Amino acid sequence: MDKTIGFIGCGNMAKAMINGIIKSNLIENKKIIVSATTEATLKEVSTKYSIKTTISNIEVVSIADILILAVKPDKYDLVIDEIKEYIKKDSIVVGIAAGINIGYMQNRFNKKVKIVKAMPNTPAMVGQGMTAISSSKEVGKDELQQVINIFNSFGKSEVIEESLMDAVTAVSGSSPAYVYMMIEAMADAAVVEGMSRKTAYKFASQTVLGAAKMILDTEMHPGELKDRVCSPSGTTIEAVAALEENGFRSSIIEAMRVCAAKSKEMTK
Repeated sequence: MDKTIGFIGCGNMAKAMINGIIKSNLIENKKIIVSATTEATLKEVSTKYSIKTTISNIEVVSIADILILAVKPDKYDLVIDEIKEYIKKDSIVVGIAAGINIGYMQNRFNKKVKIVKAMPNTPAMVGQGMTAISSSKEVGKDELQQVINIFNSFGKSEVIEESLMDAVTAVSGSSPAYVYMMIEAMADAAVVEGMSRKTAYKFASQTVLGAAKMILDTEMHPGELKDRVCSPSGTTIEAVAALEENGFRSSIIEAMRVCAAKSKEMTK
């Protein structure tokens, strides 16, 4: 890809994205430029990734063909107000903050800008991210594909209607936390049965990883895969019955419902 990618902000998600882009050889290191508020952060990423860094957001904007706003939601107004007069005519602006939609960014720029809204999640840090992507009408098909290629460099992505972003927050953006809680609970139970904590986390984590891969690779319905493990009068069906009795599925559905509701409340 013969484009320059710029990042304003360099927190964990930006670092995960930079790492994925470089590892996939999507573009040369010299085609990435990053700004941050501290010299320590800039020194860290410059040393680790051999990319260009600057303290100036305006310098990033003046160079970047694809500009990724990797700052917290409450910083978007400040950053957009700072850069809006300097953004290049054909630049694509990618917002990755929860609660910030395409219309809001367009209004803040106060002019027609090519906007992409993306919602990645933290497993991007290990190359297993899942990203939802929507775009404004100003973004062409080839331009959108360039953005998709960026997010595919550290996981998978899917183009969706922007109206589904709240559902994405619940099922993907926030859901790693639910899975971590389940793994922790599984490990706790294994420790009760005498397993060491380290071994318990390894067994639980690998099992969750393998179960997810079974669904993705076989494209079988999760219920069918569950049924295949549940032998008549066996141990698994006993466990499944206990989970149902204690509201396992309904608690997850309710958690995602309130998560999506909170996302709607935050959106601007």
